[in-house]
Amino acid sequence: MDENLKMIILGFNDPKFQKPAFLPPFKAHVNPESYTQSVNIQFSETQAQGTSSGESKHSHTEPGLLRVELLLDRTGALGNFDTGPLGVEPDILLFKELTLHYEGSIHKPRYLMLLWGSLIFRCQLQNLEIEYKMFNKFGVPVRAVLKAAFREFVETSLRTLLERKSSPDLTHVRTVKEGDTLPMMAFEVYGDSSYYLEVARVNNIVNFRNLKPGTEIYFPPIEKTEEANA
Repeated sequence: MDENLKMIILGFNDPKFQKPAFLPPFKAHVNPESYTQSVNIQFSETQAQGTSSGESKHSHTEPGLLRVELLLDRTGALGNFDTGPLGVEPDILLFKELTLHYEGSIHKPRYLMLLWGSLIFRCQLQNLEIEYKMFNKFGVPVRAVLKAAFREFVETSLRTLLERKSSPDLTHVRTVKEGDTLPMMAFEVYGDSSYYLEVARVNNIVNFRNLKPGTEIYFPPIEKTEEANA
C-alpha cells in the first residue's frame, strides 16, 4: 500500500499550527479499521419557583474527542517493516515523544494534527494505553496496539467564533459567487484564509472545493483578543 495513504500524526509547537516540531511525523504501520468521534454538549437546568421540572438551556459544547487504535507490528508479517532487535519500542518512543512529552517552548505537550483521507483533526493527546501483544524470544515486544484518545483543539479566536455563532447581532453571511473559493472568502472576512476549514465545519460543508453559486455561508466574526491584549 502507498505510504502516502497511511494515517499520519504531525506535531506543532504553536496553537496556529504554523511551527512544525523538529521531529519526524508518526506514520501508522497499518491504517485503523475505524475511529470514533464524540461531542459532549453541556446544558444548565433552570427551574421556576413552584414548578416540578426545569428547562434545559445550552451551556456550551465541549471540544470533540477522537479515539483510535493503531497497530504496531515488527514481526515481519507486514513485509515492509524491519524486524530489528528493539521490536516496536522505537515506534512507541517516537509516538510518545511527539504526542506526550513536554515541549518547553509552549510549556505543555505538543499540538497535533491527524491526517488520513478526508480527516484533518487538530488536537492534543488526552489519553494513551499501550497493549503489548507479542514478544520475541528475548522478551522484546514486536507487536503492540496504541489505544489513543485525542482532544480537539480550537484556537481561542476560533473558539469564540464558534461559541458566539447564534448571536443575531454578530451574524455575517456571504453569498457564493461564481469563482469563489472558501479560503478566498475566509480571507475577505477575516484577513486570514487559514480559517476556511473551521468555516466549512460550522456550515457543514463537505466539499469546500466545489461551492455552489448562490449558497449562503455563515461567517461569525472573530474577536481579536490577541490585538486587544497587545
